[in-house]
Amino acid sequence: MYSRRMSTPDRLIESTRELLWERGYVGTSPKAILEHAGAGQGSMYHHFRGKPGLALAAIRRTAEEMRATAEGVLGSPGSPYERIEAYLRRERDVLRGCPIGRLTMDPDVIASDELRAPVDETLEWLRGRLAAIVEEGREQGQFAPTLDGEEIAATILATVQGGYVLARASGSPAAFDAGVRGLLALLAPTR
Repeated sequence: MYSRRMSTPDRLIESTRELLWERGYVGTSPKAILEHAGAGQGSMYHHFRGKPGLALAAIRRTAEEMRATAEGVLGSPGSPYERIEAYLRRERDVLRGCPIGRLTMDPDVIASDELRAPVDETLEWLRGRLAAIVEEGREQGQFAPTLDGEEIAATILATVQGGYVLARASGSPAAFDAGVRGLLALLAPTR
């Protein structure tokens, strides 16, 4: 599955990331991780504190990747509206869903303070980043002065995560795209 040039810990982390996304925590067995990674039986326990330690490393890497991807769009040149639009319209596998959003629906991840922390921190970072952009747009007169950055950031996240759910349920990205178009129409700069 993975290049032999990739270290064993990296193969284990990447395999766990994929399996958590596909199967959830309970459905991701140590045996499945080892098979997916092409790693020997003792590898997981040699490099990590068992499945929980490996899952934490995988969740942290997923969170870091999501932050980097979002920042790549949100930190790009353009007006606040253009950056939010770019974030909402960026290429994503809508039918597969969000790897961080999927973790919020996993009862075993949510029940563990340690596993939930990187998920919560990432969503909180994204809300804060989006809120700052909305406030910037409001201060520049691009958005209505009555908009609250925190509320609009929560709305953006809810649109994205809800759009994933609706798209997966219908088997079509159309519901995601409709939600994005609707939110952008509501946010359209005042002229």
